[in-house]
Amino acid sequence: MRNKLLIVWRELGHHLPFSVLSVSLGLVLVGLLSYQAYLLGFADISVFTKLLFHLFHPVHLLFSAMATTAMFWQHQKSLVKAFLVGIVGSAGICGLSDVFIPYLAGFLLGAKMELHICLVQHPLLILPFLVVGVLVGFLAPGTLEKQEGVIFSHSLHVAVSSVASILYLTSFGVDNWIERSGAVLVYMLLAVLIPCCTSDVIFPLLLVKNKGNKEA
Repeated sequence: MRNKLLIVWRELGHHLPFSVLSVSLGLVLVGLLSYQAYLLGFADISVFTKLLFHLFHPVHLLFSAMATTAMFWQHQKSLVKAFLVGIVGSAGICGLSDVFIPYLAGFLLGAKMELHICLVQHPLLILPFLVVGVLVGFLAPGTLEKQEGVIFSHSLHVAVSSVASILYLTSFGVDNWIERSGAVLVYMLLAVLIPCCTSDVIFPLLLVKNKGNKEA
């Protein structure tokens, strides 16, 4: 257990700089998209950002399922367990990143937030992305199973997660978020760093029993 805790601490430290970069770029991107919506004449910009959230959120879950499944499969060859780890690690933990932490952040910023859980309200939108992500985690030997493949899929995961979390915050309650971008940066960094590292690295590694296990 001590060794696994050391791995957790090391992974958080390694991913902190990239998470800061991803969230910062995400803020810039969402700001530009919001300005584009204004130029296009959207009276309520949240209508535009909600559409984008329903694109970035499922793609985020796909990348998460890829990375989580690949990380577990790299250490333990158990098909059923890896499938469950991929689904729960992405849909469950990443729901914290995209929905629950931004919801709480909006509440702390004084906004009246709307709780919107896509897996419950739009299952046919979410489930195909989850299943495809898990299958890619399984069916890419020589790429995602290797350490560099895990890093690549995790990098995509964090980048998309940053945008999805910010889009939820701005779509379901927070107006004039640019004026409070400092607080938004801190809250979104927490929304990205902890859940994404948990789902991609910590969660699958904690569930691995024997490294190199070959059970089917």
